[in-house]
Amino acid sequence: MTKFVQFMFLVTILFSCGGKENQKNAEQKNKTNENTTSQNSNSDWEEIRQSVVTFNSFDGNRILESGQGFFVAENIIVTTYSLVSRVNNIVFFPLNENVKFKADKFVAVDRINDLILIYCDSVKRKPINLFEGTAPNSAKTSYINPASEKIIQLFSGKLLNLATVKGTKLYRITNRVRKSNFGMPIFVSTKEAIGVAFSAVESYEMQSFAIPSDFITQLLKNQKSPASMESLRSNTSEAVAAENRSIKGLVLETDEGNITIRLFNETNEYRDNFIKLTKEHFFDSLLIHRVIKNFGIQSGAADTRYAEKGDIVGYKGPGYTIPAHIVPGLFHKRGMIGSPRKPDTNNERLRSDGSQFYIVSGRKYSDKELDDLEKENNYKFSETQRQAYKSVGGAPHLDGTYTVFGEVISGMEVVDKIVQVKTDDDWRPLEDIRLKKVKILK
Repeated sequence: MTKFVQFMFLVTILFSCGGKENQKNAEQKNKTNENTTSQNSNSDWEEIRQSVVTFNSFDGNRILESGQGFFVAENIIVTTYSLVSRVNNIVFFPLNENVKFKADKFVAVDRINDLILIYCDSVKRKPINLFEGTAPNSAKTSYINPASEKIIQLFSGKLLNLATVKGTKLYRITNRVRKSNFGMPIFVSTKEAIGVAFSAVESYEMQSFAIPSDFITQLLKNQKSPASMESLRSNTSEAVAAENRSIKGLVLETDEGNITIRLFNETNEYRDNFIKLTKEHFFDSLLIHRVIKNFGIQSGAADTRYAEKGDIVGYKGPGYTIPAHIVPGLFHKRGMIGSPRKPDTNNERLRSDGSQFYIVSGRKYSDKELDDLEKENNYKFSETQRQAYKSVGGAPHLDGTYTVFGEVISGMEVVDKIVQVKTDDDWRPLEDIRLKKVKILK
């Protein structure tokens, strides 16, 4: 008998809540089977294993998360953004090696699809091949056991389908993905990676997914010069803030025309955050998902890029919120840009959404209506506010509770056009209107 076991055995994992019929149980088994295969160290998987890493992420000396990743260029590792969004460095270990390396920079991030490209200046490895296009349903899927041993252990499953889940396109797979495996490559039988693994609760059960390789390929095309991982946080350096102060404006290119805006320096954290997301292409192809007559339009929700008809949207941000910053003199007159937030009952600190924004079209108000709002909201309008709301209109009921951080400088006719479209009961336009991209005016 050889030292290493050379045969296949079956491990059945059931994700069902019970079964009523034998046929149904058999079908469920068939969908969720995962095989384990041990291969010797001379396997052609050995070279691939050297390009897969495990890592610990740190905030200073404090460890936050552990996960996996893999090389997609000789000095670039891809993993899930959510594992490293609050860190300033990671320490990673190639599989089956005792040597460790440190990385503290990234070259691209995709918050919507939960991906980040981490830059490594201390080691180079052969990149893992990425699957091109859409992988077929029922394709065999595999991942490598990260255990440090001479035997290469593969866990095999099956690709179920490509679906829109949690605001993005994901492969559903039968492989069981644990939290410690988030970020690992999921392979098809051709030894090409179809994407990055993670799991989440969907339809009231834990399911496993792979973030498609097409998103990784696109991210590689959009990579920039290496930047510190610490800059992923909302804080902005003085050098970046100074550059942002000099920006003349931004153009929101929509399906209905262009809207040019400027961001207020008085709300610098909102200004810097919006510009940061713009540079990351976060806003590209998001829906204008909320349209309310006599109020305005709203966009910036991360769950709208791949939304289909009938989907409930508007609940996903970039993974963080921002403290409210209400500046006296900045109020909700027509053309102003503000930041929405969750209701007070679920948001005791009244923090704003990290990416969503609204543009006020509003309506005109009488003195009597403004008097009533003052009593209802325990808020006093200035004479300037009163004159603006009576002459050009706006949304005075939001003053004092929502942050205003910018204004439209041209293109209000586009806002007015969008405000008139037909919507469903959740104020989503019946025909999709997209924010195609945002362009910075230097």
